[in-house]
Amino acid sequence: MSTAPHHPLLPLAAGASSPDAAPLPGVVDLADVALVLRPGDDVAVTTRQVPAGTVVRLPGGETTTASTLPRGHKLALRAVPAGAEVRKYGQSIGRAKRDVAPGEHVHTHNLGFADGTDDGARDHEFGTARTTLPAPAARRTFAGYRRSDGRWGTRNYVGILTSVNCSASTARLVADQFRGPVLDAFPHVDGVVALTHDTGCGLVPTSEGAQVTLRTLRGYASHPNMAGLLVVGLGCEMLPAASVLDGLALRDDLPVRTLTIQDTGGIRATVRAGVAAITEMLPEIDALRREEAPASELVLGLNCGGSDGFSGITANPALGHASDLLVAQGGTSILAETPEVFGAEHLLLRRAVSREVGQRLLDRLDWWQAYAAAGGGTLDNNPSPGNKAGGLTTILEKSLGAVAKAGTADLVAVHEYAEPVTERGMTFMDTPGYDPVSVTGIVAGGATVVVFTTGRGSVLGCKPTPSIKVATNSDTYRRMREDMDLDAGRIVETGATVEEVGDELFEKILAVASGEQTVSEELDLGADEFVPWQLGAVT
Repeated sequence: MSTAPHHPLLPLAAGASSPDAAPLPGVVDLADVALVLRPGDDVAVTTRQVPAGTVVRLPGGETTTASTLPRGHKLALRAVPAGAEVRKYGQSIGRAKRDVAPGEHVHTHNLGFADGTDDGARDHEFGTARTTLPAPAARRTFAGYRRSDGRWGTRNYVGILTSVNCSASTARLVADQFRGPVLDAFPHVDGVVALTHDTGCGLVPTSEGAQVTLRTLRGYASHPNMAGLLVVGLGCEMLPAASVLDGLALRDDLPVRTLTIQDTGGIRATVRAGVAAITEMLPEIDALRREEAPASELVLGLNCGGSDGFSGITANPALGHASDLLVAQGGTSILAETPEVFGAEHLLLRRAVSREVGQRLLDRLDWWQAYAAAGGGTLDNNPSPGNKAGGLTTILEKSLGAVAKAGTADLVAVHEYAEPVTERGMTFMDTPGYDPVSVTGIVAGGATVVVFTTGRGSVLGCKPTPSIKVATNSDTYRRMREDMDLDAGRIVETGATVEEVGDELFEKILAVASGEQTVSEELDLGADEFVPWQLGAVT
């Protein structure tokens, strides 16, 4: 299989248009232009652009919008005095900076972040809202690659890992020799991918930063989607190539070679040796065939990027439903992005299987608050300009939508970055909110499929694991149809339910795990997005 397939251009959707294209009458019912998510909320989320001067019938009477509200933004349902909490999802998302009138646009100009705004978020209840998921009606399966260590892969990649940045170009030169038609004779090989990074030297090998890098590399080296492995080092680095594999219990069925540029005779000699080593592996890897495997053997990564005001209403809850379906089958899901659960952690703590598990999450959140403060900021610096343009104002609001990806299953474990995830059930991994770094940690932990939700239109691949991209709104899906796998905006635009879209997404997960290509794979994305988290001093 070629590692650089050509993605066919898709025709534009005939007749598809944004709901904003239809003019509004002078007076509208609230339900025609916005969604109220929970009883008692102070704001509703607009489902279309609401022009200034529109008369909206609110529960307390009619009001006239003073400014234009974009789609996905917040419309005040009632008066909120300055300093009072503003509630959405039935939870606090911050405090009013000034008096807010009914019908007013609620955003950065009149809503601010306040740590500890919601007293309930600081109660630290552990395990008070644990759930038992409904038993599945049938045992579901996918077609995967059985590995000798008992795990199952969803792809067959040859990975080239580098111990140091100094060997990155050499690794890419090796991988480049297998682009185009070279792999056509090996249809069961998904590709040869060079996974390079920017560190590996100028650090203390025993430091936290060095250990995180090493843990990430070792997670990829032992990943079930790796069917062959080449490790390339320079020869004089602080994290030598041998350290990537030392003490690692690699599978018996994984062909492995290690090369150092200085010992092999330079870049050209190393490229020749690397190409020869991989060429020797290919027939053995190509002989592997998919077999029926229980869905319980899947490890699902949950991630979001470029979130908007619809993320917590459409794609994230639908992904949460799909995650619940997988966990009910006995599978594993991994929630991540620690800064983006801040302010919503109480919802996860109440589902923790033990106080110890919940405390591990709190410990990581404490670390992040100190880390942000040391840099002169707070976790409310997390929402990006794109998030805010899409209607999200504070980190509290963003987090409440982000944790919806975790569904309703119990929280069974909390892991540090790139640690192996071995538990079955819904787990959490401590990662930054920056998408490539977060997903790299999730894949290092063992995720064999990733679902990535996006409102603004993030484009991300994550070799050797397939990434399914889900648009939170139909406008983004129509505009970027060649980059999206599924449109969750139908939940708002056409009345599809969260469960219906979640069921569809679960079927998509099983299909992709069985070999169906995602759009990011069609575009050959996923090598440059390998970005291990860099911590600590560089000397």
